Amino acid sequence: MIRVLLAEDQHVIRGALAALLGLEEDIEVVATVDSGAAAVDAARVYEPDVAVLDIDMPGTMDGLQAAAVLREKLPGCRVLMLTAYGKPGHLRRALGAGVAGFVLKTAPPEQLVAAVRKVVAGERVLDPSLAVTAWDLADNPLTPREAEVLRLVASGADAAEIAQQVHLTAGTVRNYLTAVVTKLNARNRTDAVRIATEAGWI
Repeated sequence: MIRVLLAEDQHVIRGALAALLGLEEDIEVVATVDSGAAAVDAARVYEPDVAVLDIDMPGTMDGLQAAAVLREKLPGCRVLMLTAYGKPGHLRRALGAGVAGFVLKTAPPEQLVAAVRKVVAGERVLDPSLAVTAWDLADNPLTPREAEVLRLVASGADAAEIAQQVHLTAGTVRNYLTAVVTKLNARNRTDAVRIATEAGWI
């Protein structure tokens, strides 16, 4: 029996996916949660074989961040990312986090079921429409710290608040933001957030 953890913040989609997977004789959905942090907590309790994680979830930890934590804390749990958006930048971040598969929510139901079985068998699964795009995308020019600062800008924090959260001076934060705007050839911080978000870099 393949034990599956499902993390998806939209209730209707989460319920539909749980019902879909539950129809399979060899798959058991052991937990359903609505955030990345809850996925990590539930995985520690239920020790699933596969965690199916939505990328864009609310809270302090999105699906990709949760995937990285699961890789470190529960290496026996294979991670399958699920998203409504085929952002190549997300794909690169997912592969960097060591996920085993990446499936679009628009894929046929049988494709998700097959993906769960394949990742448990040790295979990697990648939506074909994303594979080609990923090769054409420039690498993320942002350092991890720059991306972290820009994510906080996107959440509405100002330089002083960001400085407090990441334990830097406000001046250093402003320097990071200046570098980000330059690297992304953006008009300002807001434009930098837009560019990085559309590329899937934050």
